[in-house]
Amino acid sequence: MDRASIYHRPTDNYAYAYSIDKLHIRIRTKKNDLKNITLLYGDPFEVKENNWVHAEMPMSKTGSDELADYWLAVVTPPYRRLRYGFLLEDNQSKLYLGDKGFGDNRWTDVAYYFCFPFIHPSSVFNAPKWVKDTVWYQIFPERFANGNRFNDPEGTLPWGSTNPTTTNFFGGDLNGISKNIPYLKELGISGIYLTPIFKAHSNHKYDTIDYFEIDPQLGTKEEMKELVKACHENGIKVMLDAVFNHCGFYFSKFQHVLKHQENSPYKDWFHIKEFPIQTQPHPNYDTFGFVADMPKLNTANPLVKEYLLNVGRYWVKEFNIDGWRLDVANEVDHHFWREFRKEVRAIKSDLFLLGEIWHDSMPWLRGDQFDAVMNYPFTNNVISLFAKQTIDANQFIEKMTHVTHMYPSPINEVSFNLVGSHDTVRILTECSEDTARLKQIFNLLLTFTGTPCIFYGDEIGLTGTQDPECRKCMIWEKEKQDQDLFKHIQKLLGLRKEYTLLANEGTFRFIQVEENKDVVAYTRSKDNDIILILLNTRGTKTNYTIPLNLHGKVIHDIWNNKEYAANSDTLVATLDPYGFCFLFISLLNHPLSK
Repeated sequence: MDRASIYHRPTDNYAYAYSIDKLHIRIRTKKNDLKNITLLYGDPFEVKENNWVHAEMPMSKTGSDELADYWLAVVTPPYRRLRYGFLLEDNQSKLYLGDKGFGDNRWTDVAYYFCFPFIHPSSVFNAPKWVKDTVWYQIFPERFANGNRFNDPEGTLPWGSTNPTTTNFFGGDLNGISKNIPYLKELGISGIYLTPIFKAHSNHKYDTIDYFEIDPQLGTKEEMKELVKACHENGIKVMLDAVFNHCGFYFSKFQHVLKHQENSPYKDWFHIKEFPIQTQPHPNYDTFGFVADMPKLNTANPLVKEYLLNVGRYWVKEFNIDGWRLDVANEVDHHFWREFRKEVRAIKSDLFLLGEIWHDSMPWLRGDQFDAVMNYPFTNNVISLFAKQTIDANQFIEKMTHVTHMYPSPINEVSFNLVGSHDTVRILTECSEDTARLKQIFNLLLTFTGTPCIFYGDEIGLTGTQDPECRKCMIWEKEKQDQDLFKHIQKLLGLRKEYTLLANEGTFRFIQVEENKDVVAYTRSKDNDIILILLNTRGTKTNYTIPLNLHGKVIHDIWNNKEYAANSDTLVATLDPYGFCFLFISLLNHPLSK
């Protein structure tokens, strides 16, 4: 038994409150090292004859990554508090693990066991319930649709007349989004995420000049209110994008410092290293990256903090938005985000807070800052499997198992899953413009645990390399759209609404078969209902032996609306190149549940 590989801590993703009365306890061990793990648990104050009173529960293995196995037990403490330890078994020996380390024998003193002191209501991760059922659509407003030519900036180019650059404009605006709500509704979208709409110098608007004004080229505040109202009437949530890490070069407070240097009362709004300020060859003040036009804000300054908190409150209160996506969130101090959450949630208790963080984000996901982060580890693994084809199905399962075990289950359920954005190469381009691979990516994205997001135009086959090319104008002529791809995604979204197991109901579990490295298989299950999903990741036909005992069960192919009877103990699915199956099975054989 490899003791050095055994890991548990009584917090974060290893011990957490799933609900007010349920605890999830996890432990990590070396891959294929242990045969069984038993959880020993009980109330810390229940003692008889100087011995701790406890129960036992076998733990289930929830997955394996390249190096480790992960185990889970779900416990309902009678008094919302718990002491617990582990009995670890391999083929030769037994070992106990508690708060004070390993032991050869079971301890009678409760102090030797791990402690979860109490499940407070604040211990339960409380992301808005509606997020789990939302499918997002990210819109880059300047490139989605031009609904009002009278607000076009000088030099606006005809729509889609040339490739996008960092400086050209095509006239997209809020009115263009409003006019195309029927399109979003037809596709099946239930949330839109808008990149920044505030007054800025650039076409991308991440260099804010005024956080309280909409950029005139995008529209007016009245048009914004009308957009939110129309979206809500059509069952669509609205999330805005804000940059609190840095402002734009022409932000009034930074301009004042440029003019008055160390005599400006706003000098402490920024991280200025020395005076006079210089922008070239490298700025002598902190910036986003090394971009002189994006000076970093000092969110520890009380005046800066209050200014930005006012921004957060203003757009929620005045425009009734449903969420904030926070840019470069990992470079802003944690204390600011804790205050931001309190302030905006006081106005709208079910507001969604999404942070842009590209790496392990546990420090921001403890319930006091963000509800979710943009799940780029998911993106990278999907691209490696389907687009670049640098890993096989089993490697993908291992990598994604590692990602899902980085966080508690309630966080995974609202994880913001995406396969492309304004910051990445278009997903069809990543797939070498092979729509069969892209369809498989959407099959996975729209049935995986979390809240998925589609980047505008991906559903009709837009292409583009790294930004600015990934920010092309939306194509609206149907004859130029990939309507087959659109209908595929539309059907997926329809099934996701019809069968809640395809969204975020029930338990997600990968099925790993070492003999078949081409098929990604996983189940979505709840009570006696299971949906089995099979995705062939390669361009060759393959047979997949289903490792489930389905003899005597009725199997419903919900994609093709067909029904089969399982008359054999062994079932083999034949999958065409990049083929797939969505199979619904009721273990009770009752009529199809939805």
